[in-house]
Amino acid sequence: MHTNEAETLKNIVKEKYGVIAEQSLEQNKSLCCGSGDCCSSDFDVMTEDYSTVKGYVRDADLGLGCGIPTQFAHIRHGDTVVDLGSGAGNDCFVARSIVGESGKVIGIDMTEMMIAKANANKAKLGFTNIDFRLGDIEAIPIESNTADVIVSNCVLNLVPDKQKAFAEMFRVLKPGGHFTVSDIVLQGSLPEALQREAVMYVGCVAGAIQKTEYLQLIRQSGFQNVSVPKDREIVLPNQLLIQYLSLAELRELKKTDFGIFSITVYGEKP
Repeated sequence: MHTNEAETLKNIVKEKYGVIAEQSLEQNKSLCCGSGDCCSSDFDVMTEDYSTVKGYVRDADLGLGCGIPTQFAHIRHGDTVVDLGSGAGNDCFVARSIVGESGKVIGIDMTEMMIAKANANKAKLGFTNIDFRLGDIEAIPIESNTADVIVSNCVLNLVPDKQKAFAEMFRVLKPGGHFTVSDIVLQGSLPEALQREAVMYVGCVAGAIQKTEYLQLIRQSGFQNVSVPKDREIVLPNQLLIQYLSLAELRELKKTDFGIFSITVYGEKP
């Protein structure tokens, strides 16, 4: 991806998530990953239910995830956990409930409004061992060999240079540390009409790459024992797709092996 194109996409994501930060969970769940007025709550196909997860804070849940990465992250009491694309703090507060007072949680987000909302939620809870930092996943503002665990939820697919993002994750993790991320990946070719739509890009679809490429980039970054503990197909409703595709294009799409998947991936730094 060219530098100008990457910067344009980053700016689109930043602008859209600035708006999303000011919306409620209900408003965002009625959209497609909070991205735009594109589907009703009956088509809440990406998100998973956090309501019974320990440490869940409703005010921090904007309905933007596509999994629950902390379920597979093997977080321990006293760990230092980094959440990439921390939003309003949802996964950070879940991680904090596990690491306890002796641990530390660092949330990274590129949107000022998200950092402000996360800090407001933190202030209400009175937590002193969570740090929300404004930053870019392609240049994480954390020293090398800091984290025991990295988590991320439906964010890395929005990063233009995923190879750089995985390299940064490897750098930030301690030797012997590990990551668990939930993300959107593709099988087959995404139709050009969907690729062109910025709304779909921020809607967790058009920024995604092929599953095989995604896992290959992780391994090329140096991670070992890479596994996929959860793999779930996302079925986009015809009522959504027809907003971007002609009827003929939609019929052709249904004949292909194209698929969108929410995967949770685990990997270890040697």
